Amino acid sequence: MAAPKKYPDELRERAVRLYFESDPRPVIRRLAEQLGVHHEALRTWIRQAQADRGQRSDLPTSAEVEELRRLRKENTELRRANEILKAASAFFAQEMDPTKRRY
Repeated sequence: MAAPKKYPDELRERAVRLYFESDPRPVIRRLAEQLGVHHEALRTWIRQAQADRGQRSDLPTSAEVEELRRLRKENTELRRANEILKAASAFFAQEMDPTKRRY
């Protein structure tokens, strides 16, 4: 279960929009103080928005992050199912063993 978000999505969107729509661009630390958020949180939101807009190539987009999260979860489930099937296969192979003596 994921940890609850400290800041609501509306605040995040508003803060990023304010940053991009301001001319000249405000200092992140000062804008964060005005909005009542931590400056590193605001900086991270801005960097992610830039990645989503195609302005940064060093970070994955939100869609890519979500797909990676989904694929990792699916991979974990498939590994677990595979382990169950291996155990069941070993159990039934042992039960069907013709050399096994039955009493």
